[in-house]
Amino acid sequence: MEASMNLLHDRGIQATRWLQEHFQGSQDWFLFISFAADLRNAFFILFPIWFHFSEAVGIRLIWVAVIGDWLNLVFKWILFGERPYWWVHETDYYSNTSAPEIQQFPLTCETGPGSPSGHAMGAAGVYYIMVTALLSTARGKKQLRTLKYWVLWTVLWTGFWAIQVCVCLSRVFIAAHFPHQVIAGVISGMAVAKTFQHVRCIYHASLRQYLGITFFLFSFALGFYLLLRVLGVDLLWTLERAQRWCAHPEWVHIDTTPFASLLRNLGILFGLGLALNSHMYLESCRGKQGEQLPFRLGCITASLLVLHLFDAFKPPSHMQLLFYILSFCKSAAVPLATVGLIPYCVSQLLAMQDKKAA
Repeated sequence: MEASMNLLHDRGIQATRWLQEHFQGSQDWFLFISFAADLRNAFFILFPIWFHFSEAVGIRLIWVAVIGDWLNLVFKWILFGERPYWWVHETDYYSNTSAPEIQQFPLTCETGPGSPSGHAMGAAGVYYIMVTALLSTARGKKQLRTLKYWVLWTVLWTGFWAIQVCVCLSRVFIAAHFPHQVIAGVISGMAVAKTFQHVRCIYHASLRQYLGITFFLFSFALGFYLLLRVLGVDLLWTLERAQRWCAHPEWVHIDTTPFASLLRNLGILFGLGLALNSHMYLESCRGKQGEQLPFRLGCITASLLVLHLFDAFKPPSHMQLLFYILSFCKSAAVPLATVGLIPYCVSQLLAMQDKKAA
């Protein structure tokens, strides 16, 4: 088994070297793709847009992203996946020859296990939701599949796979993942998104249900971590390797650790539950103005602006506990602002304008 994995990893290292040698001029493009594929952009950019055009799609997008990333964390703890940038130094596969040299980049030194790829899994799940939502809208209530529909189907799925290929190549190029890890991520992400197309309870979940699911996800992950610690398995083994083999210590960020990802996602889910069951949401999005285009466009514009400013806040990383707490609160504030606070303020402003016009 170890020999087979060493051979698979060696083929991955050769793929990384080939990409770095032949596409060195595309370095900025690959770095941009890796940045864009981060789930943070799904929460801060895609979610506000989709929620205010189609609440069901926005809610499903959040659930797919959160549950998908939680499953990704559990898979990584089970599979113990290596990452190219440290494996090439740690392995004895090259004991009789010199180890291949691969280049590192500012986004290379992630600290969690490598399999499956979280970026590939997240991008596949989120974009699968968006493509199927657009196709469902194109079919309409009569579910007609005209020539225009099939042209759109071809364009959207071609774009979908083009994006997945770019994300996968990007992660391999920067030596953050092996090829088999990104392929596993794409398959897993699509499976999660496909599953949630048939889950209807998420659209009318109560606050108690949101709290219960958030607590379960956190308890399961923490309990699994503590159980393996008792059994002598250190699930934070990757942090030491990242710190040892990263070319620049400042490229190792605490926000790429497993628990940082866990608390970020749980904060998003918790905040969505609070927002959807709040008085502000019911009075604005569910009110008379909720169906009006100026209201929706105003909410999207204000949400993107506020969340962009909000994203500039970076919790202090020198104290891990404080960092995790603030990360959870920051994440919870994203759907609270997008779904509750901003729509409420926009609806009040529009109401004031209507009164003045009258």
